[in-house]
Amino acid sequence: MVGRGPEQPLEREADVVIVGGGIVGCACAYQLARRGVRVVLLDKGRIAGEQSSRAWGFVRQQDRDPAELPLMVAGNRLWRDLESELGADVEWVPGGMLALARTEADLAHYEQRACLEQAAGADSYMVTPEQIRTLLPQLAVPVRGGLHTPSDGHAHPGKATLALAAAAERAGALLYHHCTVEGFERQGGRLSAVVTERGSLRTDTVICAAGAHSSRLARTLGLDLPVRSVRSTVCETEPVAPFTQLAVRGLDVAFRQTRSGSLWLGRVSAGSADYDLTLEAFRHLRWFLPNYRKNREMLTLHVGRPLLRDLLRAVPGTRAWRHPFAHTVDAEPPPNTATVKYNLRTFTRDFPALGEIRIAHAWAGIIDTLPDLIPVLGATSVPGFHFATGFSGHGFAMGPIVGRLMAELICEGRPSLDIAPLRFSRFAEGALAPARSLR
Repeated sequence: MVGRGPEQPLEREADVVIVGGGIVGCACAYQLARRGVRVVLLDKGRIAGEQSSRAWGFVRQQDRDPAELPLMVAGNRLWRDLESELGADVEWVPGGMLALARTEADLAHYEQRACLEQAAGADSYMVTPEQIRTLLPQLAVPVRGGLHTPSDGHAHPGKATLALAAAAERAGALLYHHCTVEGFERQGGRLSAVVTERGSLRTDTVICAAGAHSSRLARTLGLDLPVRSVRSTVCETEPVAPFTQLAVRGLDVAFRQTRSGSLWLGRVSAGSADYDLTLEAFRHLRWFLPNYRKNREMLTLHVGRPLLRDLLRAVPGTRAWRHPFAHTVDAEPPPNTATVKYNLRTFTRDFPALGEIRIAHAWAGIIDTLPDLIPVLGATSVPGFHFATGFSGHGFAMGPIVGRLMAELICEGRPSLDIAPLRFSRFAEGALAPARSLR
């Protein structure tokens, strides 16, 4: 296992402490360590144990929010060389991304996107139904056209995250798993230490890359980060004969084929994500409403155990109140079995020539979602405390470029790309990105 376990003593001082061992945290650790910074990364569970290992694996410039697009154009170039740079197999497949238009409205959207992405430096262009038949001859349902980005690709989320973690260790970073951060200490208003279940670690600089858990951590410093957590189900099939290197979306089910021949399927139609109601649902409700109204058909609401746990956490003196992250350590969110069945049924309908396909296994991941569906990067009103979180399902592909930008920000004072639209203060300023449909 990558990282140091509870049996090894915790380092007591660092230049930078990173909270969260997903792909963003590991990329930050790697980029900082190779610049000679003393880095300690802390995760309450396994490194790469949560959303970063459960993502779909798409690495796309396509259909990004304008605030994210320049980052992903640069990030795409990092992905192309990542395996050779890290000396590791991350199952990178530079097969391109194809988004399919089923309606005239889809087609108009992708035409607009093609212009926007070309202006930002991506190689996106529109394709006709005839060109799609050449790119994807097995497709049996009619489409009106599509958007093709040849330089996009896909990779294995778990392998990529662990490869960055191992590279960070080789560069000198110290990674600790099963070491929960419980709060922070300050002196003169500035950070002075990170408080963990295994003692305090002195530092004046922190990067919070804790995903869905970032909001509760930030609240201990008086920072109000609006986060909602949604549960996304993914399934993998048994191998089938190789038929495409493309990552494909725009149908009811998005998919990619791995090097081994298996298919990763993710639902993109109505009911594609599960929302487990918690007390957090009632915080910042007005900020989330615009995007909820545009995408409400994508969510299935559940009332159950997560809400009960939240109610227990609100009772002073209980174990849940004293240790609010305990129930999430190495937890396995349940996949939605109805979604798995839908994915298989719908995919085989669209690609009948592939014959009988069987599901090998399924899993779910918790996605941290912000009101405007783009991340928050950079400094906060607490000197020394930085966010790299809230990726709203886009964090896997953005991990390498965000790691580089955060290292530039901390070491050089400013990043090489503009991250001002992703600033934390946009919430207080009311400067959120416009609501947009995810379908």
